[in-house]
Amino acid sequence: MLNVKEYKGGSFINENISVDEVFTPEEFTDEHYMMADMAEKFMMKEVMPALEKIEAQQFDQTVRLLKKAGELGLLGVDVPEQYGGLDLDKVSSCIISEKVALGRSFGITFGGQVGIGSLPIVFFGTNEQKEAYLPYIVTGEKIGAYALTEPTSGTDALAAKTSARLSDCGKYYILNGEKQWITNSAFADFFIVFAKVDGQQFTAFIVERDYEGVSIGPEEKKMGLKGSSTCSLILDNVKVPVNNVLGDIGKGHVIAFNILNIGRHKISATALGMSKRAIELSVKYAKERKQFGRSLSEFRLIQNKIADMAIKTYVNESMIYRTAGAIEKGLEEGKGDIAKTIAEYAVECSVNKVFSTEALDFIVDEAVQIHGGYGYMSEYEVEALYRDARIYRIFEGTNEINRMLIASTLLRKYKDQLSEMIESRKIEEDLLLHESIPLGDEKQHLYRAKSLFLLIANIVQKQYIEKEKEQELLACLADMAIEIYAIESALLRTEKAMAQNGVDKEEQKKNYVQVYVQETIQQLLGRSLNVLPYLKDDEQLLKIVYQNIEKSNQSLVDIITIKRKIAEKIIRNEKYVV
Repeated sequence: MLNVKEYKGGSFINENISVDEVFTPEEFTDEHYMMADMAEKFMMKEVMPALEKIEAQQFDQTVRLLKKAGELGLLGVDVPEQYGGLDLDKVSSCIISEKVALGRSFGITFGGQVGIGSLPIVFFGTNEQKEAYLPYIVTGEKIGAYALTEPTSGTDALAAKTSARLSDCGKYYILNGEKQWITNSAFADFFIVFAKVDGQQFTAFIVERDYEGVSIGPEEKKMGLKGSSTCSLILDNVKVPVNNVLGDIGKGHVIAFNILNIGRHKISATALGMSKRAIELSVKYAKERKQFGRSLSEFRLIQNKIADMAIKTYVNESMIYRTAGAIEKGLEEGKGDIAKTIAEYAVECSVNKVFSTEALDFIVDEAVQIHGGYGYMSEYEVEALYRDARIYRIFEGTNEINRMLIASTLLRKYKDQLSEMIESRKIEEDLLLHESIPLGDEKQHLYRAKSLFLLIANIVQKQYIEKEKEQELLACLADMAIEIYAIESALLRTEKAMAQNGVDKEEQKKNYVQVYVQETIQQLLGRSLNVLPYLKDDEQLLKIVYQNIEKSNQSLVDIITIKRKIAEKIIRNEKYVV
């Protein structure tokens, strides 16, 4: 049981969250460290030596390694003990996703097995379905895949054309249609397939590979993740037993969207692991490579890049494990109601997904740049990381659709409370601005950022009836929400660490936060200015934005010196450290 208080999903946008309400990596238990160590050793000793074969699509190696992971218990972290799993907390699940990212394509294969390929059964299956599949999933004897996307319906999943009709005998559903881009499809034993019963009721089914009428298309030729299997799934009058309906008829969207939410969270942890790997490779290369008689790591612009990479990684790490802790606490308080809990933190899952995948793209790009021409050569790992990273902004719903989900969910959740929230914050602000505490300036920036979000959200709520047509405004609100969650997560983690260990012992964390807050607040205020001309009656808002700009300029920190200190510690340790 995690030692944190529960807080409501999405409440970060208005509430003043306390350090007692967030879980941080500094609170990992012995069990967490044990799982991290086990996963890392498995990757280094078993997967990395076989990576060349995996990338060449020798899928017998992939299947062998999945079974090896099953022997270690790594495939059963999210599966209840009664079905052979470990049933560990969501923090452990995140840790393993992060560590397995080291294997690039194998990380996606592994993620497909422990995530979208099996969690639909874990969360929504009947006892009979769980008994039939889960004990074999945790050993790797059965490999799962998730079939949602179709050639004409990607983001708009509910527009699926795959059909299902009840047979005349009433014992089967007859499925017809095609799914595409199915991870693990070349060697999957079963598929979680979504189809419309009688053309209307969106429903999930468990479809086994050896059912008559099931066929698999050829491997797709991809930009990256070349060692993972990605094929189409063709269903031609496939007879699926009625007992293989997953969940209720017509409730497939509940499964699809909740699994996508948890998938977004897991993808974020995978992106974090890839980011740390890119930093490690870049720092080691920069120390070894010499130009003009000096190591690259001695040049200030290279140090600046390394610092920027580490700052984003610290913030990302803070967000991901905060969310893992929140989901776990929600499950404890909600007596294990997984669907309700995941839905509660859907905004946070989307926020993490957008931030982590865009941070990853930035980091691998800088990694290639630090490597120079060698970074473009396939002999160097960063070349593959650069290609592999690109799909993450598309996986589990594009970042654009996730931005729309973030903004629309928050507007819907607080539609009748925005004006009241704004007024209450005006009273609180006078008290907050007179506090003299460590990171006090950063906390004030955060407070004002939340107030600014609420002001813009209130204008959008009142002025635009068809909000879905105002995508630029929704994207602005989403980006502000992402930045607020990012700032707050890193700030609370740092504040918690300083309270426990003292300010002097947490200089690196403090440095990360001060730089990130200053740079991000400037971006957030600039974003606000960009939408002002489009908004009506914005005179009051314009005044507030300029007041925020003035206040932010009164508490500037020396970013150049701080980044040099950050880079110095990273270079000395040859990896990301806090």
